Amino acid sequence: MNRKSKKKNPRAEPHLVPEREIILDFLTRANRPLSFSKITKGLSVENAAARDALERRLQAMQRDGQIIKNRREGFGLAKKMDLLRGRVIGHPDGYGFLKLDEGGDDLYLPAREMRSLLHGDVVLAHVTGVDRRGRREGAMVEVLERANKQIVGRYFREGNIGVVVPDNKRLHQDVLIPKSDSARAKNSQYVVVDIVQQPDRHTQPIGKITEILGKHMSPELAVEIAIRSHEIPSDWPDAATKDAKKYSGQVSKADKQGRTDLRDLPLITIDGEDARDFDDAVYCEKQGNGWRLLVAIADVSHYVQPGSALDTEAQSRGNSVYFPRRVIPMLPEILSNELCSLKPHVDRLCLVCELHINKQGRVKSLHFFEGLMRSEARMTYTDVAAIAIDQDIALRKQYKNILPQLEDLHALYQLMHQYRKSIAVVEFASSETKFVFDEEGEVLNIHSYERNDAHRLIEEFMLAANVAAAGLIIEHKIPALFRIHETPKQEKLTDLRTFLSELGLALDGGEEPEARDYAKLLEQIKLREDRHLIETVLLRSMSLAVYSAENVGHFGLGFPAYAHFTSPIRRYPDLLVHRAIRHLLRKGSAAGFGYSEDAMQAQGTHCSMTERRADEATREIVQWHKCQFMQEKVGEVFEGTISSVTSFGVFVELDDIFVEGLVHITSLPIDYYHFDPAGHRLRGERSGRVYRLANRVKVKVTRVDVDDKKIDFEMLE
Repeated sequence: MNRKSKKKNPRAEPHLVPEREIILDFLTRANRPLSFSKITKGLSVENAAARDALERRLQAMQRDGQIIKNRREGFGLAKKMDLLRGRVIGHPDGYGFLKLDEGGDDLYLPAREMRSLLHGDVVLAHVTGVDRRGRREGAMVEVLERANKQIVGRYFREGNIGVVVPDNKRLHQDVLIPKSDSARAKNSQYVVVDIVQQPDRHTQPIGKITEILGKHMSPELAVEIAIRSHEIPSDWPDAATKDAKKYSGQVSKADKQGRTDLRDLPLITIDGEDARDFDDAVYCEKQGNGWRLLVAIADVSHYVQPGSALDTEAQSRGNSVYFPRRVIPMLPEILSNELCSLKPHVDRLCLVCELHINKQGRVKSLHFFEGLMRSEARMTYTDVAAIAIDQDIALRKQYKNILPQLEDLHALYQLMHQYRKSIAVVEFASSETKFVFDEEGEVLNIHSYERNDAHRLIEEFMLAANVAAAGLIIEHKIPALFRIHETPKQEKLTDLRTFLSELGLALDGGEEPEARDYAKLLEQIKLREDRHLIETVLLRSMSLAVYSAENVGHFGLGFPAYAHFTSPIRRYPDLLVHRAIRHLLRKGSAAGFGYSEDAMQAQGTHCSMTERRADEATREIVQWHKCQFMQEKVGEVFEGTISSVTSFGVFVELDDIFVEGLVHITSLPIDYYHFDPAGHRLRGERSGRVYRLANRVKVKVTRVDVDDKKIDFEMLE
């Protein structure tokens, strides 16, 4: 018995290692930095393996900016040292800002501080004062995480000196390339560089060229550059490929056992025309005075097991990335486009959210279960809208076998949406940009793709399922990721209310407005000519939504709890939510789940990063295609709307083609212009001329730079 006790692995007993909160409380009470030995003694960590685990936890807390290790090897609280943690936002002109984790105004980083930093680095800094423009100025204390291991750019050599100019203009420093590490690259070629030495106060970053991409830009090369610039994983590791080869496109008999059989129900998928993976299907039926709704989601968690090579790669990717003509999937095709795609007339495994809805449109009960389904039809948003709303005779005849189901789904959507709207729905007018390409990938046209009732139908049902998933997580207190959207920051609210007061409007809710306050204001302005202007300012006052293990609610949607459950093929947080629900369905306890709160929070931070990474990469490619399209239009005149106002000019979005360009302040009629950030306008001192957000203007295209992805306009009177 004693021998067995000695052999027991302490790592299997998490209670032997103090939680972060205990460590932070201990250091707070100590009121001074403490050495590792004093921490272990004070917290009674005596076992060697537990000491190793504590050391790893302290390292993680340093990485997360909670504590800092001083030069005397003492661990102290970062907040006690007046240190702020944040991510560096670089500027092409050499200075930068620190976007603080705790929110609030960014910290200005002058050029001298940026010498040892690059865009995206995570650092601890302290406030050194206020600059002449009234901005808080900071100095870097410690780099916690380097963001750039690889950089993509153009190679130039003069004599014995080689440099790579980063394609990402926020990376303000050129990378020095020793001649021996140039890989025989030629002038102006696009290359991939591994950073072998990060910058410091005296030296630029030093790199080694590992790949030559080419010299002449093409649509394919533009995407490759974006993928590498943002370090998006795109090649499958051998182990993941080997894992994927175990699967075929058919569900095995063994996998079908023990599931609720839904194959007799006419579940249907509704997606865009160009969709290739179908991860959600819906079915509803009237039930007494209410409805029964099934939201069936591809059961990815059945196939992608924690710790497997496929799981490791999916976690690294975080999400699928959708470029205009190419997708970087989170999972291999055999899963994303076959086995986990709910194609019509084939058996598929699913995780189902069953909702019972009363006649008012409110969810009164819910139930999750593992199912086996067979989609009845693969429908598009366009066809569903034509059938259910436009009453298209030909399509109604073509789909007569599922016509009753489509009409029931539309009726239930209207009921649920009306109920949600009665509580609070913040609905901004939105449209999606679509490109029309030729066979070579050149843009032939750009147009708007408007959302219709079919989009909103699926959205309504997915929202309900996501809210149900969040409720289950909270009820059972199991670690999982919530999709959180915090209340707007006070500085943003102050600016917003200043702007609204000039228009005779007000936002209710005091210091903590709710979604219903935004919804009320949107209702008030829906018939105003300046609605677009007000909506834009309202939208910009909001925070970004992120993933977190701690639930703080979703402000924009007006939900006290919200989780992503409906897209596990393309979002890793959804897969984690599925694992939590599956664990509960199989009678597992929250304590027995394979993820701790700390581990889940780390997943949330990572997935929020991969989401931003994907957004930035796709924005770059969209802008590149727009520049490519506008190259032949230099000298042409367009009408548009001012979409953004800055101290150096105004950005204008052109009508119909949704291309945005800059009218630099020097291109405006000669005057001294003063920038009013709260009023979102530039005002001419002499003329009184005002250029304001959402103003209608006429501009001429004067310059298009495809390499820099910039378009310049000239304002026409």
